[in-house]
Amino acid sequence: MSTNSSPRTRRNFLQIAAAGGALGLISSTSSSFISPARAAGISDNAIRRFRIDIPEAALVDLRQRINATRWPDRETVADDSQGVPLAMMQALARYWATDYDWRKIEARLNALPQFITEIDGLDIHFIHVRSKHEGALPLIVTHGWPGSIIEQLKIIDPLTNPTAHGASASDAFHLVIPSMPGYGFSGKPSATGWGPDRIARAWVVLMKRLGYTKFVAQGGDLGSPISHLMAKQGHPELLGIHVNLPGTVPPDIAKALKLGDPAPSDLSAEEQRAYRQLSELFAKKRAYASFMATRPQTLYGIADSPVGLAAWMIDHGDGVAQPAAAVTSAILGRTINGHPAGDLTRDDVLDDVTLYWLTNTGVSSGRTERAVREETGLRVLHGDAPANAIWNRGFTRWACRLDD
Repeated sequence: MSTNSSPRTRRNFLQIAAAGGALGLISSTSSSFISPARAAGISDNAIRRFRIDIPEAALVDLRQRINATRWPDRETVADDSQGVPLAMMQALARYWATDYDWRKIEARLNALPQFITEIDGLDIHFIHVRSKHEGALPLIVTHGWPGSIIEQLKIIDPLTNPTAHGASASDAFHLVIPSMPGYGFSGKPSATGWGPDRIARAWVVLMKRLGYTKFVAQGGDLGSPISHLMAKQGHPELLGIHVNLPGTVPPDIAKALKLGDPAPSDLSAEEQRAYRQLSELFAKKRAYASFMATRPQTLYGIADSPVGLAAWMIDHGDGVAQPAAAVTSAILGRTINGHPAGDLTRDDVLDDVTLYWLTNTGVSSGRTERAVREETGLRVLHGDAPANAIWNRGFTRWACRLDD
């Protein structure tokens, strides 16, 4: 979530948006279990405590598979224009197989209140942290791909306990951080239909089930269209949204980008530059998204090879480079091309990749990209929200940071 030099507080922004209108334990490496609540005769509306306990055998298997990787030849260029460089992946794999400790992030997650509840026939895993401050504003935060609930951990204390971070009690939020269907410890849909629209409606059900009658939403990457649709659906409980991927591209521009046309001649110099950036993004830096949006089931390799999964997840851009400059800097432990990692660490990257591996959600998460394509096409790029919606622009990296 972003802040800027404006005197407005995070809470003030959401109040302004509201004024404008709505805008258990697991014993295997898979999270696709059938709801135990139903078998036990518990109401489908029940909210059950959840605790992570990955079997040691799964971690041993992970390290063995990393060490058994069959490596390709080195790239034939001196940069990353052909993909994630071999030397970088080999160095990361050595650390992953020897010094990386999954139990650290498992303990961090288990120190937080985690729950499972069934919504529309699917188990949804979420973190729910309530602020100690009276009048805290309920906020649901949605991750994207290749993200997870892990990338939100660093925002929990600043948002729920703002007075410990130099802000005031009026900046406090009650946080709900769900894993999207097919991700992490949420259930994996067994049929099509779990696109952004359905997830948006499920999030409203979740917030109401938790007893919140008024709340706000935030989302980055795939979490952005979900948050957009929560506003578009017109739920009276939703006071406002904040997104890291604002839907601001006009429909005619979105169509031109989709067709690969040159920029319209009536654009300003700044708009021309933005058009070129978006054009390059869709032409050269979105191959992974296009593949998942069309043939996600074909990605068998990322379910069988940890290194293959890591390379697939790492090879996405950030507007500066591909792989993302901050991610490369974090993995290598030094600033690359003038773009430091900031608070992002090598372990942050591996925590996220390892979660995908242990829950075997590389392919199931990719199906969400297909659902986005089928449901929205390029509409998530342009103004397809209520006329009275108020937007606050932001951006995200692999790990969501308050100071971005």
